[in-house]
Amino acid sequence: MTLQTEFPFTLPKGYVDEHGALHRQGTMRLATARDEIQPLRDARVKENEAYLTVILLSRVVTELGDLDHVTPKTIEDLFAADLNYLQDVYRIINFGDPAALEELNAGRPFASTSTEAA
Repeated sequence: MTLQTEFPFTLPKGYVDEHGALHRQGTMRLATARDEIQPLRDARVKENEAYLTVILLSRVVTELGDLDHVTPKTIEDLFAADLNYLQDVYRIINFGDPAALEELNAGRPFASTSTEAA
């Protein structure tokens, strides 16, 4: 039995680069402890904890369309729906059952469980 460490995805909207090209297909790998710890040393994260997501995703998204590299700037320039989608993919592959990715349709973030009290 082998461990799957990379997972393909399709962004709901897609990243539009500086030339106007649309990039929707990508690959995300499993995160390592270093991926989660290293960004905590970054000054941008110390200034704004929410930036942790940007740096973390730029480390684990290994491919996005025809781009040579995925950088924090790439993640910053994603549409909000795409950022949310990548956060869902990250949570599923690292902390959940990757089989749930089949339920995650492009354009529709993974349904979160309701926390409302009865």
